Amino acid sequence: QVQLVESGGGLVQPGGSLRLSCTASGSIFSIYTMKWYRQAPGKQRELVAAITRGRSATYANSVKDRFTISRDDTKRTVFLQMNNLNPEDTAVYYCNADIVAMTGEVLNSWGQGTQVTVST
Repeated sequence: QVQLVESGGGLVQPGGSLRLSCTASGSIFSIYTMKWYRQAPGKQRELVAAITRGRSATYANSVKDRFTISRDDTKRTVFLQMNNLNPEDTAVYYCNADIVAMTGEVLNSWGQGTQVTVST
């Protein structure tokens, strides 16, 4: 069994920054692509950023040049550095990853989410 746990959310003023972290644990052999999604109240969950094992990163247009995704495979952790935040970034942020378990099974796993609120 594998688990993803996010941290780093909170309340920040417009123009501020936050850094989210998501760490995988359990019986893990390898981790493929790691992603960050977000879901604002009344809206569908949307993909924010993704990073492959080869460190190739992609971003939603709405966060390009403001957010940076990175990963540390030695710590089984993915990060999302968020700069110049605005109220439209307010949402619950979820970590997602394709994890290869020791059994060989590939598990698409989700974290529990962390709230990010951008407000004065």
